[in-house]
Amino acid sequence: MELKYKRILLKLSGEALAGDKKTGLDYDVIVPICKAVKRCADAGVQIGIVVGGGNFWRGRSSGSMDRTRADHIGMLATAMNALALADALEHLGCEVRVQTAITMTKVAEPYIRNRAIRHFEKGRIVIFGCGTGNPFFSTDTAAALRASEIEADILMKATMVDGVYDKDPNKYSDAVKYDTLAFSEVIGSQLGVMDSAAAALCRDNGTTMLVFDLSRPDNIYDACMGAKVGTLILPE
Repeated sequence: MELKYKRILLKLSGEALAGDKKTGLDYDVIVPICKAVKRCADAGVQIGIVVGGGNFWRGRSSGSMDRTRADHIGMLATAMNALALADALEHLGCEVRVQTAITMTKVAEPYIRNRAIRHFEKGRIVIFGCGTGNPFFSTDTAAALRASEIEADILMKATMVDGVYDKDPNKYSDAVKYDTLAFSEVIGSQLGVMDSAAAALCRDNGTTMLVFDLSRPDNIYDACMGAKVGTLILPE
C-alpha cells in the first residue's frame, strides 16, 4: 500500500499515557502506541509528536496558583512524557530526538525548526515537549503550531472517541458522528474538539486534522495508509 501521508504531527494527550491509572505512566498503554508509531516509521512516514502533560499536572486545576507558574509546571510535565515516549520508542529500535520549547540542554535539544526537519529526513522521530514555551497556550495549540512549522501533511489528534460528534456520545445515545467538518464549524458550533486558538491556527494555515480513537493504536498506521478512520477536519 502507498502512503497517503508522508509527514505527520501526532498529538497525544498526557491522560492517554496514564491509561486506567489516570495518573503517571502506564507502559501497558504506552508500548502499543509506540509499536504503532514504529510501524509507521518503518513504512517511511516522517513523524513528529506533541504530547500533553495532564497525567502529571493540569494547570487549570491548580486553584489559586499564578496561571503563568501553573502553566510552566505543566510544560515540565510534557517534557517528562516526551522523555518517557522517547525511551519506549528507542527500546523498540527507533531513532528519536526530543526537542523542547524551554531550553533544558542536559536532557533535550532546544526546538529548532530546521533541525527537526533534518531529523525527519534522516528517519528520526521527533518529540516536541513544553508546548509552545508560553503560558496561556494549550498543547493542542502547540500541535497546531508545530504541524504548520514542519509542513506536516496532516495533524492527527488521538482521543478516546472514534471521531467528532454533534454531542457527547458517552452521554447521548442519539449523538451523530461527523465524517468531515470544517474548522469554521468546529469553532462556530463549539464542538469541543480543541480550543479555539488551536482550531483557528489550523484553519488559517491550511492544516488538515484527523480526530481518531487511540484505544486501537493501529489506527495511526491505517490513517497514514489512507483508510477511513475517525473524523477529518478541513481548513474550509
